Amino acid sequence: MQSPASAGGRILHLGLGAFHRAHQAVFLQTLHDLGDRAWTLAGGNLRPDDAATLAALRQSGGAYTLETVAPDGTRSYQRITAIQQVLPWEPDLGALIATGADPATRIVSFTVTEAGYGPLLFGALAAILRLRMEQAAGPLTLLSCDNLRHNGDRSRAGLLQFIEAAGEPALLDWVRANTTSPNAMVDRITPRPAPEVAARVQAATGVHDPAALMAESFLQWVVEDRFAAGRPAWERAGVQMVADVTPYEEAKIRLLNATHSCIGWAGVLAGHRYVHEGARDPRVRRLAFEYATNDAIPALEPSPLDLAAYRDSVLDRFGNAAIVDTNQRIVMDSFAKIPAFIVPTFRDRLAQGGSIASVAVLPALFLAFLRRWHEGRLPFEHQDQAMDEALGHALCASADPVAAFVQVEPVWGSLAGDARVVDAIRQASDRIRAFAQPA
Repeated sequence: MQSPASAGGRILHLGLGAFHRAHQAVFLQTLHDLGDRAWTLAGGNLRPDDAATLAALRQSGGAYTLETVAPDGTRSYQRITAIQQVLPWEPDLGALIATGADPATRIVSFTVTEAGYGPLLFGALAAILRLRMEQAAGPLTLLSCDNLRHNGDRSRAGLLQFIEAAGEPALLDWVRANTTSPNAMVDRITPRPAPEVAARVQAATGVHDPAALMAESFLQWVVEDRFAAGRPAWERAGVQMVADVTPYEEAKIRLLNATHSCIGWAGVLAGHRYVHEGARDPRVRRLAFEYATNDAIPALEPSPLDLAAYRDSVLDRFGNAAIVDTNQRIVMDSFAKIPAFIVPTFRDRLAQGGSIASVAVLPALFLAFLRRWHEGRLPFEHQDQAMDEALGHALCASADPVAAFVQVEPVWGSLAGDARVVDAIRQASDRIRAFAQPA
């Protein structure tokens, strides 16, 4: 494995959307601004998505303006020029594959979300790697930048399974020997660009930029330092290069993702439409703060992070009124969020012999939210792909919804039916009953 101080090269990014342009491209821009231009970015899309933005980026040579908004509402503007090559979308992905197979390309990164982990992504990666193998183009790092736990491990497992199913043993062996897939944790709230962003950019900078976008001021990237062919000196730009990303992932999942869900459910019950309204409501904020302080942080300790500072940062970020994020979006797919974001804290606190009173508030809020859905009293259409609707209605209609919910083994795993969990959620349900009054 080459050192980070290698001669440089190209990063090809698959999925040239808003998040990449507000996150990974910004870190490379910071290096360029420091005078380190050894690495450049090329990018393109796997699907014919957002053709207008892609055309605007091709017209500008990859340059665009990023507006950032701090929790106090302060806005700042930065011109990003780190993307040197914007590849056209083609049905056969020819340009992406050829660029990925070029020996100058040392890293292929991607932002496709979990739903994109399928034949299109794996087929494109396999095509790139097959051509690299045939042309002896050298090793390659495959870097997932998706908001998933163990994203490198998951994407690698899917890719190897795809190649094995295709009956290509030689390629399978080559990929195992010549690629790495570091896990990474990414974080920056980046709303879908709205027309008013470009208008503000033009008013503030005088630049007409149809590819302009907006993000919060907070920016974090934690990456396992396992690269097959060198990497940029990202640590100079503020990236945290670590041996194991797990404690950072767990902190984000339990202190950011779970807290987000808490504020979303409680916000809906309290009559709020937007996340920042709930985060600024003292009743809602108190529930989120107590969950993080009393149960999530003790379950995560010891940690390399300052967990209390991270908690406070998360709550401030959610209160940013400039990031107009709806509770409807946050509470989507709630059923899958209980086992992913919340049950691990129950498990850890019970193993520690600690209280679960504060974490129990979160499933209590979810059940109260679910009851409104069951009764048709939500102010929006709720989408939850992980929940069988018949099961959801049956839970709400049962004589004891809490006990019935805790019996659902796919949600609770080894804690299914646990009397301690049932009792804690019952007590929490009594506590938040004021939120669950008819809207």
